[in-house]
Amino acid sequence: MSLQRLDVTGVRNLHPVTLHFSPRINILYGDNGSGKTSLLEAVHMLGLARSFRSSRIQSAINHDAEGCVLFGQVQLAAQEQRAIGISRQRSGDTTIRINGQNVRSAAELADCVPLQLINPDSFRLLEGSPKLRRQFLDWGVFHVERRFLSAWHRVQQALRQRNSWLRHGRLDAVSQAAWNREVELASNELDDYRRAYIAKLKPVFERTLSQLCTLDDELQLSYYRGWDKDRSLGEVLDASVERDRLVGYTQAGPQRADLRLRSKGHNAADVLSRGQQKLVVCALRIAQGHLVSEVKHGQCIYLVDDLPSELDGPHRQSLCRLLEQLDCQVFITCVDRKPLSECWQSTTPVSMFHVEHGRIVQMHGPSE
Repeated sequence: MSLQRLDVTGVRNLHPVTLHFSPRINILYGDNGSGKTSLLEAVHMLGLARSFRSSRIQSAINHDAEGCVLFGQVQLAAQEQRAIGISRQRSGDTTIRINGQNVRSAAELADCVPLQLINPDSFRLLEGSPKLRRQFLDWGVFHVERRFLSAWHRVQQALRQRNSWLRHGRLDAVSQAAWNREVELASNELDDYRRAYIAKLKPVFERTLSQLCTLDDELQLSYYRGWDKDRSLGEVLDASVERDRLVGYTQAGPQRADLRLRSKGHNAADVLSRGQQKLVVCALRIAQGHLVSEVKHGQCIYLVDDLPSELDGPHRQSLCRLLEQLDCQVFITCVDRKPLSECWQSTTPVSMFHVEHGRIVQMHGPSE
């Protein structure tokens, strides 16, 4: 799978433009502040209907525009193509269209365009909150297990109902027991999908990490489901009713799940250097790409922001080699294209785009 064409209007400082990309490697180079990351942001918005730079869509819209419009042509396997359009307005209105049909859920959009982001904030996956790691985990499960989304929604509904009666106490004992049971059943299903995914992810992650650095012997990836491993969730919920009433929400369950990475018995974020953390995150995201490729008719699209400043030369080449082996489409930003120009095999299609003051021009010759 690859993004063949992208039309961008109204995104930050970018001038309206139509771009045609390589199905493999696309390098965006130019000075800081020229608009390179804004183009990655546009691709991200096309795939997820939101920015990775801000939770407020207003900041992603050009100051002189009331909204932004993106259109993409995606090449799938077996010569199949898919047209995707998205419009985001300052008012908050969003319109998503796939092959000319309106789509209500951004989940359908995410299913069409699997995206992985590697940027200067990547290390937050290790040292940030469990929510970030849960989102990372669920992204992978969503793309490889079709039943995941309905199970996830079922858990959210059951938790909302249980939290409501914890705060207001309006259900009788029989109804409370019924909702406890529903939370348990839905959570067990979700946990099964997550656990199966981790079992697949772990060996791929370890193999990938070994190609980037020498941490694999001392780094251990594990999964915490969100409640005591020796008791059923039903038992935990029954025992914690009064404590849950005091805080007003359910404290145990899959909403507390976490991925844990430890090095020599310690939290990896506490003992690994910043550079090592970034390599670990890169390995996690590339491993996810492998798993998605196994179950879908195409691969992830990788957005890699400011690669040269994130990694030194040998590690940069190792990462590029792994991305190349994925046989996927990659967008990489950099200030100077030279450090990246020799990272690819001569047979790999590479397109260069120069970005300056919001204008993007595709370069066609090695001397340009």
